[in-house]
Amino acid sequence: MFRARKATLAAAVVLSVGVLLSACSSSSSSSSSTSTTSSSTSTTAAPAKATENIVQLAAGDPQLSTLVAAVKAAGLVSTLEGPGPFTVFAPTNAAFAALPAGTLTTLLEPANKAELAGILTYHVVPGDIQASELMAGPVKTVNGASFTVNQSGSTFTITDGKGGTAHFVTTDIEASNGVVHVIDAVLLPPSS
Repeated sequence: MFRARKATLAAAVVLSVGVLLSACSSSSSSSSSTSTTSSSTSTTAAPAKATENIVQLAAGDPQLSTLVAAVKAAGLVSTLEGPGPFTVFAPTNAAFAALPAGTLTTLLEPANKAELAGILTYHVVPGDIQASELMAGPVKTVNGASFTVNQSGSTFTITDGKGGTAHFVTTDIEASNGVVHVIDAVLLPPSS
């Protein structure tokens, strides 16, 4: 019985080696078609590059229409359409609606353009930071001030300069010049 198993195993090894040699032989004889197939396979497997910049991406998302209006009022469109990369923590329309009554209307007035720009740039961080790269601790923004990322298990929140807390709604929305993370609160810098 032991000899029968040994003979069967030996036959399987010989057969496997023969198949491998045959595959190598046909691979080297058709290397140009193999490399063409390989490159098209890897191209298909790679994720598509985002074609919309951050402003275009936000403009296409109905839950970010207030943010887009604020970016326009603050004169930040050309900056956020620039090469970046930027990471934007984008408040939803509901987040803006949760501000104290009259705050958004006041901020959108031309006389308050600088204050609005300061608040919006507090939502922007240089670089392309994916959710998986977030770490607990202070994060310096384009505004110059920092907010704090907090971690509890696998859940992250943000504490702004006024002590307010924002939760992530959607993460890692790729843009051609960075990434957008949608949050449920407007972040306020310590000076506003």
